Amino acid sequence: MVDERVEELLNREENRVLLDGLEKATQRVEIAKRELAEIQKQEIEAKQLRDYVNQLESRTSEIAECEREILEARAMVEEAQRSLNIDGDDYAIIEEVETEEIDRNEERLESIKAASISALVGSLAGLPIFFTQVTDISQLILPLATTFISCALFGVTFRYAVRRDLDNFQLKTGTCAAFAFVKGVGTVDGGPPLELEIGSFLSHALIGAVYISENLLIFLFAAVALDFCYKMRVLSPFPIQKSAS
Repeated sequence: MVDERVEELLNREENRVLLDGLEKATQRVEIAKRELAEIQKQEIEAKQLRDYVNQLESRTSEIAECEREILEARAMVEEAQRSLNIDGDDYAIIEEVETEEIDRNEERLESIKAASISALVGSLAGLPIFFTQVTDISQLILPLATTFISCALFGVTFRYAVRRDLDNFQLKTGTCAAFAFVKGVGTVDGGPPLELEIGSFLSHALIGAVYISENLLIFLFAAVALDFCYKMRVLSPFPIQKSAS
């Protein structure tokens, strides 16, 4: 009976209108709830987006700070490299100057050795010649002194002229001939004056040939001694070769 009564009330027109309005109101409430839930969801997403943006801004500032520190560190490294390069260049220059100074000292020492060997051997080679030209031992002082000095100069010149071309026979003999010619002609010039006659010309030519031959023999002995010292590695030709380290 209750169910029939309820059915009867529901079938009435005015009650049906109320029920339709109630159903629509319920639907509107559901829609409003869904919209509210959507709004809340959007607010949550908006809040998360703001938090994410804040994090990005914070990370951006941190990245900018790191980039600035990296640039400063790079500038310090470049400055240190430039300083090291400058110091390395200075050290290289100093080392090069010291090496060059050492090389010069070694070259001077080898030249002194060449002059000493040439002067000693040349003077000994000239003794038999000088003994035939003097009658007293005291008369040997002047020719020995001039021969000693000229042979010393010859030794230095020979070392710089021949250099490392030790097998060049023409160069070595040419150096000897040049010194012998200059010294022989100088000796003739110190003798009696030349007169304008055939006999005087022939006499001076003969004397000059003799002097040149004698001096050529002396300088040849000195050159052979120098060449022997080069071969025995007692003396180093110019320039001195540095052994690779």
